[in-house]
Amino acid sequence: MDRLQTVIKDLRKFVAEREWSQFHDPKNLAMAVASEAGELLAEYRWISNTEADQQTKDPDRHARISAEAADVGIALLLFCDRIGVDFLDAIQSKMITNSRNYPADISKGKAERPKK
Repeated sequence: MDRLQTVIKDLRKFVAEREWSQFHDPKNLAMAVASEAGELLAEYRWISNTEADQQTKDPDRHARISAEAADVGIALLLFCDRIGVDFLDAIQSKMITNSRNYPADISKGKAERPKK
């Protein structure tokens, strides 16, 4: 069993032991993803873009950011599992779409979406 499948299995067990699946409908899980992402974002509130990398290296801040990123990942994996989305397949499919939407030769070094 690969590492991601092991994590998903562990998450299912954790949820089952607490009888939380009754609360894990798609809407609530999607809201959990958003709220956890907000907590991750809060770790960077009031920090300039140029300071973000340096601030992330602070051991205490890095630990908090790592925990918040884990919370986002947990919520997202539970959401995908609930609605029957293979997370890695979805990423690969989206990368194909992104490659079409953002060709490297015209997107390199640019933040905006290329005009069609």
